[in-house]
Amino acid sequence: MLEAFFKMMSESGFAAMTWQSGVMIAIAGILLYLAIAKGFEPLLLLPISFGMLLTNLPLGGLMHMEFYASTIDFGQVLHEGGLLDILYLGVKFGIYPSLIFMGIGAMTDFGPLIARPSSLLMGAGAQFGIAVALVTASVLGFTGPQAASIAIIGGADGPTAIFLTNQLAPELLGPIAVAAYSYMALIPLIQPPIMRLMTTKKEREIRMDQSKIRPVSKLEKICFPVIVTILCVLLLPAVAPLIGMLMLGNLFRECGVVERLSDTAQNALINIVTIFLGLTVGATSVGETFLAPETLKIIGLGLAAFAFSTVGGLIIGKVMSWLSGGKINPLIGSAGVSAVPMAARVSQVEGAKASPGNFLLMFAMGPNVAGVIGSAVAAGILLSYFGG
Repeated sequence: MLEAFFKMMSESGFAAMTWQSGVMIAIAGILLYLAIAKGFEPLLLLPISFGMLLTNLPLGGLMHMEFYASTIDFGQVLHEGGLLDILYLGVKFGIYPSLIFMGIGAMTDFGPLIARPSSLLMGAGAQFGIAVALVTASVLGFTGPQAASIAIIGGADGPTAIFLTNQLAPELLGPIAVAAYSYMALIPLIQPPIMRLMTTKKEREIRMDQSKIRPVSKLEKICFPVIVTILCVLLLPAVAPLIGMLMLGNLFRECGVVERLSDTAQNALINIVTIFLGLTVGATSVGETFLAPETLKIIGLGLAAFAFSTVGGLIIGKVMSWLSGGKINPLIGSAGVSAVPMAARVSQVEGAKASPGNFLLMFAMGPNVAGVIGSAVAAGILLSYFGG
């Protein structure tokens, strides 16, 4: 009996444990804690961390990253792969990020952007961190495609980061995805100190006149996704999957004749895809590759990219405040990062702290949704340049 027990243990996952596996299991536990106990972006951080846990339990056979090191052998994946190997095909083909963009489009009201097209400038300014991180990552020795994948973290858009990284540097998908979603979750902690440093109390107290928000007609809201799709895809064909699905979802929302499709995109579909995406992206974080010096560099560069994106949006906000004679609160520029609607809420909170009763949310939503388009366009530019 004792011999049988020792034989079972020698063939179990316990015998195959490595220090890398132990460290990754601990990291997965920390991320699970942050998702559950602290509420940090739980919808994606929880499945990502659980996928990380699963892939680092030895001998489970759920994921084999070596299958994707070069040209995919579909026969090998289907016959020898585990559950997560098969689900991961949705990441490799860019299906999951695009479907999530459809859901985001169905949940997003582009009305504030249409009413104030100048918000596009703040959304564009908030991509500044991408440029900073791209140059810095190149200086630190990353290849062009790797540097571009790291830089896109500055867009504060998880699906876009996954989409671009999978195309350019799939070997970095795990740490980039974890960094992107971690920083998105930490927006209420990262942005406020930068906002207070970049603006004066007088600027933060500026009240914007809600009565001057131009009403947006239904026709404008219907035409907007069609026009944006045509212009963006003709200009940057590489961004067609993201922009196309984002605007299709928004058209579902605004046209008023496909409520069932809009409801499915906003709820059931995006929830299902979020589970698959989170699990499989987390499963790419294998200890042997994740625990490398490059990972720490990626985490640091991602934070710098995010911080400089916030700075870029605020700079444009301050310029617009000066040009308008103090009628625009520069805090709304920080919402130009594409984390919808969290970044807009942070602008609202900081404005209310400076002047109780100050309501900036609707104004901040313009740059916020502009940032969604801006990060997708930035990804298209990087993909066109580095995708070969």
